[in-house]
Amino acid sequence: MTAKQDPTQYFGLTIPFLDHLGVVPEFAENGKSRITLYMQPEHENSFGVAHGGVVMTLLDFAMAAAARSAMNHPLGAITIDMTISFLRPSVGKIAVEGMVLKSGKSINYCEAVVLNEAGEITAKSSGTFVLRKVNAS
Repeated sequence: MTAKQDPTQYFGLTIPFLDHLGVVPEFAENGKSRITLYMQPEHENSFGVAHGGVVMTLLDFAMAAAARSAMNHPLGAITIDMTISFLRPSVGKIAVEGMVLKSGKSINYCEAVVLNEAGEITAKSSGTFVLRKVNAS
């Protein structure tokens, strides 16, 4: 039996699903974030490219992390709505960059892009997020 390694910290949060996917947190500061993922066969759809659900997960988290970083918020962010456009297949190493467009008292408007190794945008998203007020018990 192998020892379980400590879970990856995603800018102060433990997120088992992101850890399971192998997401690498790079930074989240001043309303911007960046994460990366090295595509594996289990991340692919029947066409051999990133499954849309994986891409949506990455975009969602990058925007939420950007929202949290704009306010130095220690708790998570809750997605109110999210729109995605898939522009081309995502393969290989992909990077996802999130950014806050407008930060209000309780609502944050964000966007994110997925970039392939050539720096081309493969998907983009916009979303609205509210920062959590208390820890869940």
